Amino acid sequence: MNHTESPTTSPWRLAARAAAMNPSAIREILKVTERPGILNFAGGLPSPETFPVEAMRAACATVLGEGSAIAKPALQYAASEGLPELRQWVAGEMAKQGATVSPDQVLITTGSQQGLDLVAKVLIDAGSPLLVETPTYLGALQAFTPMQPQVISVASDDEGVLPEALAAQLESGAEPPRFMYLLPNFQNPTGRTMPEARREAVLAVCRASAGGGLPIIEDNPYGELWFDQPPPAPLLARWPEGVIYLGSFSKILAPGLRLGYVIAPPALYPKLLQAKQAADLHTPGFNQRVVIEVLKGGFLDRHVPTIRALYKAQRDAMMAALGQHMAGLDVAWTQPQGGMFVWLRLPEGLNAQALLPKAVDAGMAFVPGTPFYAHQPDARTLRLSFVTSTAAQIDQGMAALARVIRAAAS
Repeated sequence: MNHTESPTTSPWRLAARAAAMNPSAIREILKVTERPGILNFAGGLPSPETFPVEAMRAACATVLGEGSAIAKPALQYAASEGLPELRQWVAGEMAKQGATVSPDQVLITTGSQQGLDLVAKVLIDAGSPLLVETPTYLGALQAFTPMQPQVISVASDDEGVLPEALAAQLESGAEPPRFMYLLPNFQNPTGRTMPEARREAVLAVCRASAGGGLPIIEDNPYGELWFDQPPPAPLLARWPEGVIYLGSFSKILAPGLRLGYVIAPPALYPKLLQAKQAADLHTPGFNQRVVIEVLKGGFLDRHVPTIRALYKAQRDAMMAALGQHMAGLDVAWTQPQGGMFVWLRLPEGLNAQALLPKAVDAGMAFVPGTPFYAHQPDARTLRLSFVTSTAAQIDQGMAALARVIRAAAS
């Protein structure tokens, strides 16, 4: 037998859950944006201008410096729960937002995306119903789908999920959902924020649901990126026993660190910890020690306002460019009060996915909205990220998009 010949059939048999895995539409589009000259409004990437390189360099020198007592521990295996000092820091930050959290409830994760994966493994059975907003974060759908749930999309408006639609779903007589997944602050993809009155109304429906209430997964990677005023208090502060909270250092320090955290009720924490141990043993201890060094002395109190100022200027440039170039085109868009994204709706009869190749040919890229919907996608929607572009690039990109829309609508 010639051992160099490829077999005609593969000996590997995929699990059923693997068939449910799909590539990220955003990651696929980012490959297109690598072409020279393409203005990239597709990626949900924080601006590299905000990365605290000097603070990181100094922290690394402290951790690994000659005579450092923590150099070897930083390079050793670490506790699965996370560095105690970092867990304490998270608990202290949540207290500032009105949430009483013990450090023992904090699980440091390899990015908040891992938190979604752990939640999915611990809470979802095949066929389990769960609820999401319309639209919702694509990465959450990717984390949940391999567990083969029944994902139910609840009607939403510019203030988030509609309480009456949520109540109607819960009263439908179907199996009680395992949880509802929400992004209350500067949501990805729409940029919308759930105001105080809506939070209270949604929580009232969830708490009144049969069986002790409908639990909530509160995902908050963008909450610190507000422009004029901070968002309302987190849902965790209002219903601590019914909320699992996900947070991230990616948007306020650097995504390459892959540091996030889960705050879980004490009854759930051990199972999330076990899932974490099975996934990767622990989040890199070196990264955690570097970050806790950076955080000393109130660094974020000085650093995060510079991110807000930059992003607000870019948001303003995006609003001005859309207002100028989309005039008369029957295009609608959100006006985010924080975060990184604008959600745009094309004129009747247009399709964002079909428009994308033409936009790329015109020199800019966006993410079509379809992948962000669990059901019945609105093909006229698309997401624009404004934080990695200059004001001039934003103006140039929106002018190009308007030309493409005008040509397609004529």
